[in-house]
Amino acid sequence: MSRFEEAKERYASLGVDVDAALQAASEKAVSIHCWQGDDVTGFDSKGGGAGDGIQTTGNYPGRARNFEELKADFLKAASLIPGKKRINLHACYAVFGTGEWVDRDRIEYRHFAPWVEFARKNGFGIDFNPTCFSHPMVKGGMTLSSPDPAVRRFWIDHCKATRRIANEIGAQLGDRVLNDVWVPDGLKDVPADRLGPRLRLKAALDEIFAEPLPHVIDCVESKVFGIGLESYTVGSNEFYMGYAASHPGVYNLMDTGHYHPTEVVSDKISALLCYFDKIPLHISRPVRWDSDHVVLFDDELKEIMKEIVRNDALEKVLIGLDFFDASINRIAAWTVGARNVQKALLWALLQPNAKLKTLQDEDAFTEKMVLMEEAKTLPFGDVWKKYCEMQGVSADESWFKEVQTYEKEVLSKRGLSYENS
Repeated sequence: MSRFEEAKERYASLGVDVDAALQAASEKAVSIHCWQGDDVTGFDSKGGGAGDGIQTTGNYPGRARNFEELKADFLKAASLIPGKKRINLHACYAVFGTGEWVDRDRIEYRHFAPWVEFARKNGFGIDFNPTCFSHPMVKGGMTLSSPDPAVRRFWIDHCKATRRIANEIGAQLGDRVLNDVWVPDGLKDVPADRLGPRLRLKAALDEIFAEPLPHVIDCVESKVFGIGLESYTVGSNEFYMGYAASHPGVYNLMDTGHYHPTEVVSDKISALLCYFDKIPLHISRPVRWDSDHVVLFDDELKEIMKEIVRNDALEKVLIGLDFFDASINRIAAWTVGARNVQKALLWALLQPNAKLKTLQDEDAFTEKMVLMEEAKTLPFGDVWKKYCEMQGVSADESWFKEVQTYEKEVLSKRGLSYENS
């Protein structure tokens, strides 16, 4: 009997169907963020880069500098990651023709048609985000909540444009596209007026979401604070939760790095499931703050996936990634983070969830604890190996050899200049 067959028997003894778990894992798409490949630089500004609410650290060689390089890097990472995949795009990744450029308030679907062609060719879905940072029209740390009507108008028009682009992407792919509005608005020091910016943000969002678009899933993304905005964040969790609860069809996206250090998203999932039919989720790894470290196979990631699985919410929770590390090989960062999300999902699918729930309902807390602890050392590795074999990827660290070869043959030959192409 193979080790996999032995593992199946052990899991079956606890009421876990391994084959069903493998099938469920293979069907759940994870939205992989494009911006790990180029340090959130984008294509829409010469010498562009993260700033105004986003910070990327490190200068590892080989950053993607244009559309062709980013596509190639994304494909290399995707070839090493099991499971279904989507591309999570920011609006700053518009692909302009030779000599063409428009500002963010005037972008159109045609500037993203090359991404749709790429996604269709490779069997990827697409999700989308307005890019309300790293731009001269971020004034005083404000965008949609700015006291300046011209600043608000620019960003309202940008967000409206991104919704229309997302809708056309969905129409072209026969899908619905998650369109996530996050703004870095806030103040460094103690505000004199907390209400005014929030009322302006609410009014701006009302205008942005007014147009019905059938292929769009709208969401807003909260944050506890940002660099340079330590004292006040306009789009707090309470603000956006209230907005989503009072605006049907708009959801509150939870990013695992956007809460106080003692808060965990795993505890929030079941709370939102009581009221919302969808929960958009960005998985990152905060270290003391929203530092967007590469996702590890840690306790909170496993707990998040357990909450999704045990509450039958695989169709309701829209899983996306959001991390960026420029201090290490970017393709390895993509691969490690995405593989860990897939690994945690499969791990959660293999937990004896039904039996554990029954024990809790029967007040059998001692037995529940015993089984929970025993489940931590079940032969998960043998099932993960089988899953990777079924998906045509390496189950162990040998995938890194491919990354090293790619770095030697491709990444090391790239210069450090920024190309807007």
